Amino acid sequence: MQVIAANQITLGALKTRFGLIFESDTAFFPEWQRHDDLPEPERQTLDRVKSNFLTLLERSVVLENTVKMVVLSPLLDLAGFYASPYSIEGETGVDIEVPDRDEIIRGRMMSWS
Repeated sequence: MQVIAANQITLGALKTRFGLIFESDTAFFPEWQRHDDLPEPERQTLDRVKSNFLTLLERSVVLENTVKMVVLSPLLDLAGFYASPYSIEGETGVDIEVPDRDEIIRGRMMSWS
């Protein structure tokens, strides 16, 4: 079985390997649709996070820590996940097993309680 470290594979390689495509239709994930009932500062923040992420995707290597800084951290702050009663726990290992390819993609994931 081949084990590929998640930080050693690019989004482009994953697109090729699994046939991933970028879906821009807002109806694909209705929860991603713009909500006009949000306050203007929150809409601006979400638009900026989306723009920053799409710009990041254009680069050849998208590193986990960069995604955390550009996307995850602003969204978690906006959602209030840094405030009590939530607490951030350290990263834990995660394996994505691909049985029909006999490979594992190994990485880490943060958790909250």
